[in-house]
Amino acid sequence: MTESAGKAKKTVGDLVAQDYRTAKVFEKFGIDFCCGGNVEITEICRQKGIDQAQLQRELEEVTSTPVDRSQNYGAWELPFLADYIVNTHHAYLKENTARIVGYANKIAEVHGPHHPEVIEIARIFRKIATDLGAHLREEENVLFPAIRRLSELAKSGSAKDAEEIGALKQSLVALTHEHDEIGAAIHTIRDLARGYQIPDDVCNTFALTYKKLEEFEDDLHKHVHLENNILFPKAAKL
Repeated sequence: MTESAGKAKKTVGDLVAQDYRTAKVFEKFGIDFCCGGNVEITEICRQKGIDQAQLQRELEEVTSTPVDRSQNYGAWELPFLADYIVNTHHAYLKENTARIVGYANKIAEVHGPHHPEVIEIARIFRKIATDLGAHLREEENVLFPAIRRLSELAKSGSAKDAEEIGALKQSLVALTHEHDEIGAAIHTIRDLARGYQIPDDVCNTFALTYKKLEEFEDDLHKHVHLENNILFPKAAKL
């Protein structure tokens, strides 16, 4: 099997987990690599009518040089990766989510009569913010501490607690489902916002809100990718 054929049989999530630089290529072709990453290259090209040869040429081009260790997330130990997610992506959400809710509510009130889509965008984002609060607490207080404990036990060769392993598996299933729901919601916002195109008749707050929503989506894609495609599969093997 050639290298290109081998890549075609791998899922989108697998390829991005191996080399995050491929994410930019998938984004360019409109391919979801985080929540919808569990699909083979051949199948996603068929579904979307994408020239598979062109996609694979671009994937090979971006991966032609060795990956920098700072982006080789798949090689990181699980506790280190969990800490990175908390310090980078959870910190971003805690700093920005409530602020974006405020912006979205404001433009819904001011511009809703002429741009009714922003009323729905504000409603959806309020639910995302609420759901994320509980989601982050589950990860920080339950899942990540369990991953750290089980990783240490695996290193030392000590026996693992069957009850804790069962709880970890249940948590992984629930959190993956929540990722799917939040990912679908942010994609709905993108569609309502027409790809975050800013209308001509709006104020600076409207433009800022769309910019922050797009930034939020970009961060969420990487955040969910690190968990769905790297952290969670490795944790499941513990």
